[in-house]
Amino acid sequence: MCLFLPSHPHTLKNPPMWTETDNSLRRHFRFADFKTAFAFLTEVAAEAERLDHHPWFSNEYNTVEFRLRSHDAGNAVTKRDHQLAAAIDAVAARHAPESA
Repeated sequence: MCLFLPSHPHTLKNPPMWTETDNSLRRHFRFADFKTAFAFLTEVAAEAERLDHHPWFSNEYNTVEFRLRSHDAGNAVTKRDHQLAAAIDAVAARHAPESA
């Protein structure tokens, strides 16, 4: 049984700087260095645990990419993905990304 309904384009607006492509919310971050990018990811991991919603991510040196989708909702974007995107943005604000 699916507990999370997929978002509908007319019901949920993408968070700023996030795009919805291939059934996932996506965003890139660039930080001053690897240490800052990794500290950011460490905080995101704690938020993901708190929300019980774990993102796909990639990290190479000072760049981080996220793709958010809900596997338990048929790999669709749901309200939970939007909530996690907002939490990721809040963590990013504390780590001063250079660009998105």
